[in-house]
Amino acid sequence: MILPTKHIRPERALLTIGAEILGCLREPMTVSRVWDELRKRRGETPEPSAITYDWFILALDLLFIVKAVDFDSGVLRKAAT
Repeated sequence: MILPTKHIRPERALLTIGAEILGCLREPMTVSRVWDELRKRRGETPEPSAITYDWFILALDLLFIVKAVDFDSGVLRKAAT
């Protein structure tokens, strides 16, 4: 689930989705805006790699747990290192 396995393709692994989310966070954004950006990016790939909203939230949870993102006042941002 977090890493690719023989049952989870690399583009569906939570680590991959988390990396794409971090790529979308060029500036602080709301969760819905990040979701829209990610869907737009994934729609540009030739291979169908759509993810569901709950899978997106799981990837956000992973990023929050490893302290890669902060959520404050309704805005998501990359964590300061």
